[in-house]
Amino acid sequence: MSAPPAAPTRQALQARAAVAALFLTNGAVFFNVVPRYPQIKAELGASNAVFGAAVAGHPIGALLAGLLAGWAVRRAGSARVAAFGIVITTVATMAIPFVPNWSVFGAALFVVGALDAVVDVAQNAHGLRVQRLYRRSILNSLHGVWSVGAVLGGLMGSAAAGLRLPLAVHLGISATLFSVVALVAYRFLLPGPEDAERSAEAQDLAAAEGHQAAPPARRAGRSFTGPAVRMLAVLGVLAACGALAEDAGASWGALYLTGLHADAATAGLAVVAFQTAMTIGRLSGDRVVDRFGQRAVARAGGILAAAGMGAALAMPSVPAALAGFVLAGLGFATLVPAAMHTADELPGLPSGTGLTVVSWLLRGGFLVSPLLVGLVADLISLRAGLLSVVLAGIATVVLARVLTDRTTT
Repeated sequence: MSAPPAAPTRQALQARAAVAALFLTNGAVFFNVVPRYPQIKAELGASNAVFGAAVAGHPIGALLAGLLAGWAVRRAGSARVAAFGIVITTVATMAIPFVPNWSVFGAALFVVGALDAVVDVAQNAHGLRVQRLYRRSILNSLHGVWSVGAVLGGLMGSAAAGLRLPLAVHLGISATLFSVVALVAYRFLLPGPEDAERSAEAQDLAAAEGHQAAPPARRAGRSFTGPAVRMLAVLGVLAACGALAEDAGASWGALYLTGLHADAATAGLAVVAFQTAMTIGRLSGDRVVDRFGQRAVARAGGILAAAGMGAALAMPSVPAALAGFVLAGLGFATLVPAAMHTADELPGLPSGTGLTVVSWLLRGGFLVSPLLVGLVADLISLRAGLLSVVLAGIATVVLARVLTDRTTT
């Protein structure tokens, strides 16, 4: 039996706190804007369709810029890209109060989405660096902290709207606060090249086994091989399954409960139930993953989500639906971090490449999911459309075999 990992050093503890601050800040910045959407829509005089087209600028910007994230991380380092990228993102949000029409608003969201995609890859890359120092899973809890940040940002935006705080003042306060947090966090992030911890880990393991470690092949810059492409495609499907489940709770949960004759307050609990369960699952997921491995946890989560949502759809009622969203949130909590970790460990790829591709496919899932569910809902029913969550759970059970089982290699 292997010895338990050594206690993390002071540097590792500080780096974990710093990267957690970046995850929290990244979640809070954009969600400060979302509760102000009704005011922005009214001030621009936009119809629902026009406003929806403008809001689509965010995921489109993320998709187009997301594939540049790996290059940015290799060129400037994940610490700089994550911390200073958040600062630039906050500055970009400050343009929103001054947009003259819906097209410029869409362009502003396009820029924010593009920056967010790059920051997202960088903060995950740096989180994985810290995880290698810990020799155990911490990435799930970092994603849980992001969810806490999203809730914090939403509460700040809702409070600002309720107090009728001018949008420019509100976003100015948000930008100043979270820029300071990001810049302070930057001082405590890990220095050195992106593969520094990977090399040290390989040397320690080799020393324990009594032979010399081979230098890591990560920075060799070799081109994609067939197996690597296939692995990235499967990992992208797994990440998209997680995106599909998250979108089901966020975009369709309230509508589904409304169709079950729930009042407005109760219908709004669908997304709260899903996100709360996912946050709890992520904050507690590292310990579970360390004990049972990522594959077993992903498979169990897929079964839980498919069975829970399937039962809720088979016996439609408000309590059953809320329970189904809770089980789906718990079931998919660790899937995206597991897919990202596995992609980052694929051999023969430049640093950040696997993580960038999977993150890009994840965002593609967020873009395609509402279109897919909406189409099925129009053709059959929303109840049938939400069967996509059940199918995502089944797909997770089948494809989880490709995940790296342990968080240390």
